[in-house]
Amino acid sequence: MTTGVLALVAAVWGALAGTLLPRAAYRFAVPSGEPWRDHCPAGHHPVRGWLGGARCGRCADSGRRAGAGGTADSREHAGGLPEGAPPPSYRAPSALLLAPATALVCAALAAATGTRPELAVWLLLAPVGVLLSAVDLRVQRLPDPLTLPLAALALALLGLAALLPEHAGHWRTALYGALALGAGYYALYRLNPGGMGFGDVKLAVGMGAVLGWYGWSTVLLGTFAGFLLGALYGGALVLARRADRRTAIAFGPFLIAGAFLGLLAGAYAA
Repeated sequence: MTTGVLALVAAVWGALAGTLLPRAAYRFAVPSGEPWRDHCPAGHHPVRGWLGGARCGRCADSGRRAGAGGTADSREHAGGLPEGAPPPSYRAPSALLLAPATALVCAALAAATGTRPELAVWLLLAPVGVLLSAVDLRVQRLPDPLTLPLAALALALLGLAALLPEHAGHWRTALYGALALGAGYYALYRLNPGGMGFGDVKLAVGMGAVLGWYGWSTVLLGTFAGFLLGALYGGALVLARRADRRTAIAFGPFLIAGAFLGLLAGAYAA
């Protein structure tokens, strides 16, 4: 299979996976300490499951009936918003944004990795990274049900990839990378808890695993890229007078973006 065809297949996979992310992004996007959302964006109906769209079909049906001259069920819309419902101004994440982003990430990983077995690992983990970035950007929170399984899944899947022929990485270095990057972020968290969240520490374990697969130079490159991107973003906010030096920003997306860039470089050079 040529690189172009492989990248196209990966992009299709990413687009399909991205269309399933909005509901999870919507439910997870709550401030720290609050339970995950269990009502639709309008606050009228329970939301079940984690995959699919965030738009409420029952609300849409009610709106169509009302627009056609029918009557919506007033009992569902009476009273205040239920506990766990978003404020009326909340806009649920759109598949029109998440699907192309996931498709682009998957296509780039496929183009850099080729047909090596670790590509399957990157394609399975990429949608989780996009989902984490979307949640952290919205509410500055990295949910444990995503970060902790991501780290465990990365190490488990890379362990399987290491058993297959033609792989280009080392599982032991992936394990050491996970421990090293997690320990480094934990040290930063202890030194400055206001500037580094504990969710970033847990995410760093998974990112260290994927970077460590291709060696320590990839770990260093991905780590540096994440801090550089975060610094550039923070500096741009300060220059635009939308933040000051004490303003907290969501660092998870930059940690993930740095790992993505490091992974591209490591896969291409392997």
